[in-house]
Amino acid sequence: MALTALAVVDGHVLPADEATIPVTDTGLLRGDGVFEVIRVYGGRPFAFEDHLRRMANSAKNLRLEIDLSAVQADIDALLAEAGPLEGAVRFLVTRGGRRVGLVEVVPAHDRPLALASIEYVPPRVLDGVKSLSYAGNMLAGRLAQETGADEALLVTPHGRVLEGPTSALFASLDGTTLVTPPLSDRVLDSITRRRLLALLPGAREEVITREELRGATEAFLASTTREVQAIARIDDDELPAAPGPLTQAAADAFSAHVRDALGA
Repeated sequence: MALTALAVVDGHVLPADEATIPVTDTGLLRGDGVFEVIRVYGGRPFAFEDHLRRMANSAKNLRLEIDLSAVQADIDALLAEAGPLEGAVRFLVTRGGRRVGLVEVVPAHDRPLALASIEYVPPRVLDGVKSLSYAGNMLAGRLAQETGADEALLVTPHGRVLEGPTSALFASLDGTTLVTPPLSDRVLDSITRRRLLALLPGAREEVITREELRGATEAFLASTTREVQAIARIDDDELPAAPGPLTQAAADAFSAHVRDALGA
């Protein structure tokens, strides 16, 4: 069974093309549910407890009942069948009460990115919720690609920089320290972002405007699947270094942190 074709539905591991949920499930009809993507190295999930806690918090904020012990058991069963997986598990819980997990291949994210600014207003009602309602984020990425960029950079109508559609932004505005937009700007409480803030000396939250970002010496996106990926260009502005020294140091520190966390 190919790893990319493996799924678990309500505790049953099976080929993904045989996995089904009712078409009446409002997780499908209205995007009403929560999800997490967990990176897996050699069959071992990284930051598993963090992802479970965030899923529980998302479900609480969405007023969605969730059986976290069943979620954990489903993921354990999926990983046991997948073997020494190098990839990710996408897991979602729907309003219809379905638990669905999928094994995914993680594409290479080693090429510096070109970003395009896309105007975006975060929905306040979904603060603290990693929900299935991701159409806006996905559209932002497509709009950016239509301009020739690789990915979107979400920016408010007032010019405050937020994040990528599925990743956190870090930038150096002075060549010596890294900053990332604060959670108060309604960016996702990214697990990778949180780990990097703890790992990197001097890294901090700070409001970043689009104008300030034009003077950045380097920048990168960070997420579960990207880890740390350098940015080469934002709109028409070429960054001086991609990756720059702070970006490379962040990538090295995060890789070492993963190895330490997994005991490898």
